[in-house]
Amino acid sequence: MTRTANLALISGSTRHGSTNTAVVLSLVELLGGTTRPVPYLDLAKLPHFNPDDDVEPLPAEVVRLRGIIAEADAVLFCTPEYAGDLPGSFKNLLDWTVGGMEIVDKPVGWINASSSPTGAEGAHRALRTVLRYTGAEVVEAACVRVPVPRAAVDPESGKITDPAVREGIGEVARTLIDAGLKRRDSVRDGEDGGEGQ
Repeated sequence: MTRTANLALISGSTRHGSTNTAVVLSLVELLGGTTRPVPYLDLAKLPHFNPDDDVEPLPAEVVRLRGIIAEADAVLFCTPEYAGDLPGSFKNLLDWTVGGMEIVDKPVGWINASSSPTGAEGAHRALRTVLRYTGAEVVEAACVRVPVPRAAVDPESGKITDPAVREGIGEVARTLIDAGLKRRDSVRDGEDGGEGQ
């Protein structure tokens, strides 16, 4: 039986022409068949996080974000670094995931697209900390640096044109999809077992 996996793809950048968004757009094009890629590129639409607002009825964009995560078998992030840490707009998105339970135990990974010498290590170190705090399952094999130079991105489509880079990001995505399907199977097996007890 063919199984379709939902993979949420979240860009941590609001910048036009971002190489991180290029990774997301390229994966939407690359992944098909048994994978349903669902991109989220609307950081700027999220309201500023305030715990007082994390109650029903939630803001519409927060409902949309949490719905994408809830329906995903796995979540792949791609974020730049700003001032040695996560960009504020992306941290805002992560803050909105804390109050919901959608990301708990969800397999997550990230592609570090930085081509700078420092490799955006600060941002991804912070991302690991936040994701573990939310209860997400960090899939180490799907946390990979795949440098994306600006020259590898087509300025019109915003997608990556370099075959080697495309293959690299596709491999990370497939690793995470496999982890998501395994988790889905284990949850289903647990539910089936519970019904027989």
